Amino acid sequence: MSVFKPLLSVLALSLAAPLAAQVAGPAAPAAAPTAAAFTLPALPYAPDALDPAIDAQTMTIHHGKHHQAYVDNLNKAVAADAALKDMPLEQLVAKAGTLPAAIRNNAGGHWNHTFFWQTMAPAAKTGSPSPELASAITQQFGSMDAFKAAFKAAGTARFGSGWVWLIVKPDGGLAITSTPNQDNPLMDVADDKGTPILGNDVWEHAYYLKYQNRRADYLDGWWQVVNWDEVSRRHAAAAKG
Repeated sequence: MSVFKPLLSVLALSLAAPLAAQVAGPAAPAAAPTAAAFTLPALPYAPDALDPAIDAQTMTIHHGKHHQAYVDNLNKAVAADAALKDMPLEQLVAKAGTLPAAIRNNAGGHWNHTFFWQTMAPAAKTGSPSPELASAITQQFGSMDAFKAAFKAAGTARFGSGWVWLIVKPDGGLAITSTPNQDNPLMDVADDKGTPILGNDVWEHAYYLKYQNRRADYLDGWWQVVNWDEVSRRHAAAAKG
């Protein structure tokens, strides 16, 4: 058999492929990836910036794993319900009691953690309570020390996982409250409703690597990194209504 026949066969196949493509028409463009409705915000400081109150490993895992999981799961839950896909986070949180558990838990987790990172700052950059906030705390709790003691008591008393908050109530006064799991005082299901201006995460993943089961020690150490400038800004905004 002539050695040219196999070569001719290969050549015929190579010419046939583009011809077939022309007959079939251009390939359909690949579908553009759908943008995620919610994304993980960057930490406003380096993961080790809150040492020694909160260690770098805890911050890295808490932000990059736990918070990321709330964002990912919220996006999945929202994508499954066309009526919710364009709803802002604040609205999902406000009506959490009327929504599936996956929305309530993960919208709460995303909102709470985004709030939490901003609640803290490196110790040298925490600032001080504004005169207005300091006065309101003294008026409501008697002193800053009494306020911190009451906040700690609420945090240690929270059974299981949850959060402890300082809120501005609808009447403008301050109150300390606690919520289970990833609930918060903005939700329609909250026992004590109001505008959070300070909050601390008392889930074990927030402190266990450094403090183990000593939640009270974590709550004490946390005051070193409370971002009072941000808390004061929130208080001023809430007081305006």
